[in-house]
Amino acid sequence: MGTETTVQRVPSFESHPDRYKHWSLSVDGPVATLTLDIDENAGLRPDDYVLKLNSYDLGVDMELQDAADRIRYGHPEVRAVVLTSGQPRVFSAGANIRMLASSTHGFKVNFCKYTNETRCHLEDASAQAGQVYMAALNGTASGGGYELALACDEIYLIDDGSSAASLPEVPLLGVLPGTGGLTRLVDKRKVRRDVADVFCTKAEGFRARDAVKYGIVDGSWPRSKWEDGVAGAAKQAAAKHPAASERGIAWLPLQVDVSDDELTRTYTTVTLSVDPEQRVATLTVKGPDEAPPESPEGLHEQGVGAWWWRAWRELENALLHLRFNHDTIGVILLRTEGDAEKVLAWDALLLDHPDAWITREAMYFAARVLRRVDNTARSLFAVIDQGSCFVGSLFELTLAADRSYMLEDEDGEVTVQVTAASAGPLPMATRLTRLQTRYYGTPGQVGEVLSVGEPVAAPTAFDLGLVTLAPDDLDWEDELRIAIEERASISPDALTAMEQNLRFVGAENCDTKIFGRLSAWQNWIFQRPNAVGERGALTLYGHPERPQFDWRRT
Repeated sequence: MGTETTVQRVPSFESHPDRYKHWSLSVDGPVATLTLDIDENAGLRPDDYVLKLNSYDLGVDMELQDAADRIRYGHPEVRAVVLTSGQPRVFSAGANIRMLASSTHGFKVNFCKYTNETRCHLEDASAQAGQVYMAALNGTASGGGYELALACDEIYLIDDGSSAASLPEVPLLGVLPGTGGLTRLVDKRKVRRDVADVFCTKAEGFRARDAVKYGIVDGSWPRSKWEDGVAGAAKQAAAKHPAASERGIAWLPLQVDVSDDELTRTYTTVTLSVDPEQRVATLTVKGPDEAPPESPEGLHEQGVGAWWWRAWRELENALLHLRFNHDTIGVILLRTEGDAEKVLAWDALLLDHPDAWITREAMYFAARVLRRVDNTARSLFAVIDQGSCFVGSLFELTLAADRSYMLEDEDGEVTVQVTAASAGPLPMATRLTRLQTRYYGTPGQVGEVLSVGEPVAAPTAFDLGLVTLAPDDLDWEDELRIAIEERASISPDALTAMEQNLRFVGAENCDTKIFGRLSAWQNWIFQRPNAVGERGALTLYGHPERPQFDWRRT
């Protein structure tokens, strides 16, 4: 039996510009500006650390995610987003070192994962919605500050003789740049490997001249020309893409009831129930009660009140609460319930109108949430039984699961159905569909499964390879119970490593390197004495003592 030990509870993953403590958002026609001016005494744990030099913690990044969502979905007229600092001579010193040093290992890893996802969402906004992100570094950007800039399409650094861009984690802290810095430096910006080697071990980084020369930034202006230079670049970037829509949708808060013991969260379409003793959580997605609107215009009018938006936003929020607030949960049971035909009808609205802004963005958002599912460090079991509606877009949850159990009932009423929703609009980080991932060794089966075109009961689903096991009524409860108990008894370290290796097949890209290779090595380094031991570099940062290293390479 297990008990939860998390002490760094995160009460909410939502925000609003009226409540921002660290960012300010302004929109002027096609250009939005996000200004980072961190309140150093307003950290998530205000008694533990001070957010000096625009250094950030999870709360800062949650505001950034909220702002990016509001720009993307609420202001589709925005074509360029400028990220800059409201503090003199500093853009951002990156993740706050005191915060990292005083955090649990699990919080460190989840913090890096969340910031990685946020950076990817900025890149998605550019690639999918045509909103170009620009980093206007009006002061030094070090560590995570420069990594935030790396997530932007364009980077400009002020040429004032002192400001620099740097990734000092390796020489100063004994850790890696945790939010994609190494990968984006060479894969995205295509900086030469030897230059990148110097840059990543040169704690003071490069000032404007060398930063431009080596591709660390795209350009620079002296202080006297800085504001005009940034404004001109933003105007030029905005002119590259026509507005996606004349109006957006209001990004309204989620509705959720939380039980007194905080073990049950009940949203309008999603329920999260946590059993800390068994180390098991159940995530249930409820299908729509109502038919979809008849057109994209109707979906636009419903905004985030529409079933589709509520379901995927609530699922994302529940996943984040599981990550940060229930760290001993080892197994997540993915369930659905509701009218399968209505789920398919909602899918059809989006699939039949791929060129409408609202339907396109709704599908992109679901894809983003499913990638959070893929990247969740828990064992995922899909449970398909009476009343389930694992069809179309919701069948992607079955494909995302590590295993799926489907009840073979006598009447054949328990069914699943694969549709065009699994054929491309909801890709994994690998750019493959989950069907392509499932049948990676037998790619011909993808077309076979997609051509079925109707609900299938357990025996057929099992024969097609759509589910892992299909016990009958007699064996169902015992087989499922034993599988869950066995899974919960295995080392969580081994399971996380195993699952992350098995879930992603095919060629690597920038995203998979960040979430796979980088996250794995950062996870390892965050436990090594050279970083976090009593004499480790991260532990002693800011102290007069020098770190003491174990010089053996492994």
